[in-house]
Amino acid sequence: MTVESAAVSADVSARRRGPIDPRLWRYSAAARGYLVLTVVTSLVDVAMVIASALMIGTVLAGVITTDARSLGDWSTELGLLAAVVVVRVAVSWLHSRYAHRSATRVIAELEHEVLDAASTLPPRELDPRRNEIATVLTRGLDGLGEYLTGYIPALLLAVTLTPLTIVVIATQDLTSALIVVITLPLIPIFMILIGVLTKGKADRTLSAMTTLSSQLLDLVAGLSTLRALGRERGPEARVRQLGEDHRRTTMSALRVAFLSGTVLEFLATLSVALVAVAIGLRLVTGDMALEAGIIALILAPEAYQPLRTVGSKFHAAEDGMAAAERAFAILDGAGTGAPRPPAGPTKHRNPSRDNAPELVFDGLSVAGRDGYAPHRLSAVCRPGEITVLTGPNGSGKTTALLALLGLAEAAEGLVTVDGISAEGTDQWWNRVAWLPQRPVLVPGTLADNLQLTGADPATPELDEICVATGFDVVLADLPDRWNTVVGVDGTGLSLGQRQRLALTRTLASPRDVLLLDEPTAHLDDLTEVTVLNTLRDRAEAGRTVVIVAHRPSLLAIADRVVAVEGRAA
Repeated sequence: MTVESAAVSADVSARRRGPIDPRLWRYSAAARGYLVLTVVTSLVDVAMVIASALMIGTVLAGVITTDARSLGDWSTELGLLAAVVVVRVAVSWLHSRYAHRSATRVIAELEHEVLDAASTLPPRELDPRRNEIATVLTRGLDGLGEYLTGYIPALLLAVTLTPLTIVVIATQDLTSALIVVITLPLIPIFMILIGVLTKGKADRTLSAMTTLSSQLLDLVAGLSTLRALGRERGPEARVRQLGEDHRRTTMSALRVAFLSGTVLEFLATLSVALVAVAIGLRLVTGDMALEAGIIALILAPEAYQPLRTVGSKFHAAEDGMAAAERAFAILDGAGTGAPRPPAGPTKHRNPSRDNAPELVFDGLSVAGRDGYAPHRLSAVCRPGEITVLTGPNGSGKTTALLALLGLAEAAEGLVTVDGISAEGTDQWWNRVAWLPQRPVLVPGTLADNLQLTGADPATPELDEICVATGFDVVLADLPDRWNTVVGVDGTGLSLGQRQRLALTRTLASPRDVLLLDEPTAHLDDLTEVTVLNTLRDRAEAGRTVVIVAHRPSLLAIADRVVAVEGRAA
């Protein structure tokens, strides 16, 4: 688990907002409708429970203590009892029918909200959390179904059925009501003790799942490379260890769920037994009416039942709530990132090689985890020149490019393009060819990936660029050449081949601004020289070229070297 995900986990645990998180209703319309349905059905169910207890107590006591023992004598009470049973069954069926449908809709809405929010996060915030977000979206939120269908209904019954049942018992037998009031707090007390024992267990389970998923995905993505190197069985022990860790955390959570259920059942059973013994002794001595005793005895288990269910369902649903907490953290944090302005008309001029823009960093500072990186960066990147941003690791060189692209929010200062503030719009991005340290390749053909920067696979100049980057050797080994299909993130190509493809499409782009982050980091010396010559040709053709670099060879070709510095908090 990364430091960032650990911090998120700690922050999630610190911000638990009670048994029902109000953010659930804010982010999901289906959850609000489900809550209304649950409240209505719970109130009806409470009324039916009390009514059935009164009818059963009246009939049984009457049959035993009076001479009215035929069905005709109790037809009214039995008819009401039958109606109460029918209504209670219908309400239970109605709630069960719509509970699972509503839970599915709530989970789907939250998944869409999280996906939309994640797509608006700045890259520097999204990258360390991508595995966590993927786990929440694919499997984590599924556990929320138990919370919605079991825990919330039980909680609502606990705040309605339990107090009303105690009131009715008190009207029939004050002693039984006092026993219930005295013993009832034992259940939440033991729930709290179990909660303290298992604090953070659901978060650890989700973290173990996130780690296992991310490492397995990385392994599958690099399996072809590992197999080529004869190391495909190397990660076997690590994968087995991760699986064993996940099994242990899962079984530990299940043990807690079974333990909590057993403890709460024992306490409730013992408490009901105390009520039954007290009623039985007073019935024997004649100190209590039979009807009141039967009604109190029927209602006593109903007073404990909601709290028992809350305890058992809480631990069963805790994994889903842990995932929901992380989902809410993503949704709450989405508004703090740099917003992406809507696409629309801007004052940028049309792309043209003869009219590349001048880029200006004017006192740019971007807030980071430990201060500002960069801090008060000032530089001018002119067309026809190669500008190199250099500085120590963590000084904010890559972040400066993200701010230029409109993907990072400036804490102070600004970045301008021909005197106009740089914004993350399609019109601006269509003028830029960007080579990040981890280039993105989409599923499809090599030609599809080449065209992401506007490059044309049919242009005669492309062959020369492929020779310069060394990608011509890769194409020579591919029967379908540019029509070769690759998978997600370039699956089917080695890491070096992906880097060369990304460099090729950047250099082949007709766009008038080239942004490159350590473009020669994966190249040999000979290939590096040809790439540098190609970059020089692009600059002399009137392009604006900005490079992030450490290597002396890149600094040597620069027309302008800008030192980037950060400042610790």
